[in-house]
Parts: sequence; C-alpha cells; structure tokens
Amino acid sequence: MTDLILRSPAFEDGGRIPDRYGYTEENINPPLTIEGVPAESASLVLIVDSPNPRSSSKDVWNHWLVWDIPPTLEEIPEGWDPEQATEGQNDFGEHGYGGPNPTGQEQTYRFRLYALETTLGLPSVTEKEELVDAVVGNIIDKTRLEGTAAP
Repeated sequence: MTDLILRSPAFEDGGRIPDRYGYTEENINPPLTIEGVPAESASLVLIVDSPNPRSSSKDVWNHWLVWDIPPTLEEIPEGWDPEQATEGQNDFGEHGYGGPNPTGQEQTYRFRLYALETTLGLPSVTEKEELVDAVVGNIIDKTRLEGTAAP
C-alpha cells in the first residue's frame, strides 16, 4: 500500500458535511481531492455510503457509486458530472450522487476510494454488491474520508 489520500476542502475528516450537500438541499457532491494514486493504477472507484441508516431497513445506504474513474484525476469538483467514468444507482433510486439525508440523529457518511489494477467496464445498472465483487482482488490501494450530518 502507498499513501492514497482522499480529502475535501468542504469538511475535515470526521467533521460535519455542510448542509448544502444534503439530499434535501442542493444535493450536489462536495469537492474532493485525490493524492498519492499508485503509478500502476488503471482506474479508481468511489463508494459513498452511510452505515446503519435510521430511516431504512437496510444496514448500509448507498449514496454514490462511481467506477472507472481515470487514475490521473486529482480533483472531483463540486457537482461533478463524471463523463469519463460510470455512475451507478444510489439507494434513492437515482443514478449519480444522493446526498446525506439523516433522520433522527447524526449519521456518518463514508467516502471510500479504491485504486485498482484494472478498469471494470461494468454497466451503469450494476448494483453495489456486484461492484464490490469486481473490486475485490484488484485493489492496489484504498483510503477513506468520513463526514457527519445531522437533521
């Protein structure tokens, strides 16, 4: 493993995600910066989810699935439209980003980034479980950024 790093100028690791990125607000992704991508990486995968959502019978709520991100990408801008990558369906039933939507109490949101030794070439209808299965065994490095949101 190298030193793959994912940061956001909008919030510190473990800090509060600004409300404007929430599902019921502007519902745009926060800006992210990527550093330390291993030279041998063929693609990146970003999975944004929330464990133990209070408003769902699901154990983990999927907010954003993006794969085949070019490994040369150093910045994911706010409100990113990934033309050179593939976005999957989130648990809101939409393709693309679905922001934090906490109910009842503060929740944690995980931004997990994986550097892979291959591109996946999966269709946009791919579900998270299939994406994770494709990622396993191809990971060169990984990192995580966490944020919180409260109602």
